[in-house]
Amino acid sequence: MVIEKVLKSYEDWRKWSDENRKIISGIVAIYGEMGVGKTSAVKQWLKSLNSKDLGSSPTFSIVNEYLSPTGIIYHFDFYRLNSLNEAEDIGLDDYFSSGRPCWIEWPENIGNLLPENSHHLHIEKQPDDSRKLTLEIYEK
Repeated sequence: MVIEKVLKSYEDWRKWSDENRKIISGIVAIYGEMGVGKTSAVKQWLKSLNSKDLGSSPTFSIVNEYLSPTGIIYHFDFYRLNSLNEAEDIGLDDYFSSGRPCWIEWPENIGNLLPENSHHLHIEKQPDDSRKLTLEIYEK
């Protein structure tokens, strides 16, 4: 299933996040150009999952862990990944099989390591600075 939505404000992001709480509680590959709002989306998702963490880009650490009332949330940024071995070395399979939310920026940099059961969110900046979201929901 594919869902498209245009968001014009942070309030729209929060509402979208609340409506899609079940999806963002899974593995979500987030695609978009630099500066389009991937990390900003994560910040809104944290609020929707009642985390007290504010969220930040894990560009240099590769993965950030956030706490929520239901447990840990993992946020990956593979922009600076040098090789697939580097992703494997951090125990990526363990993260993905944990059953915890895994949000992945720059998933195209991990190739076939991305699990089949991932949802795919594409974010595109529009001429009016709104964001067009295209969500591809994984269905068995």
